[in-house]
Amino acid sequence: MKAIIETGGKQYYVTEGDTIFVEKLDAEEGKKVVFDKVLMAGGVTGNPYVKGVTVEGKVVKQGKGKKMTIFTYVPNKRSTRKKQGHRQPYTKIEITKIK
Repeated sequence: MKAIIETGGKQYYVTEGDTIFVEKLDAEEGKKVVFDKVLMAGGVTGNPYVKGVTVEGKVVKQGKGKKMTIFTYVPNKRSTRKKQGHRQPYTKIEITKIK
């Protein structure tokens, strides 16, 4: 069965056995996570969510993404140049069941 879930302000198209990377969730590795904001399940859509359908997953890993470099400056001003780095935290989830 296929489903579209919403978490972290984003939508993910998932099937059983898929592995997805989502915005960081407060869950430990190996714990079960339940998504109840399901937009579509098996071709049935809701308004906005499908009632009575949940998607279960298992947290595989908590981590950080690759480093992104941010460089900002103002032309003709030598003192306003700034270089920063950022690593976005994520949670890796394996989808186990769609009910």
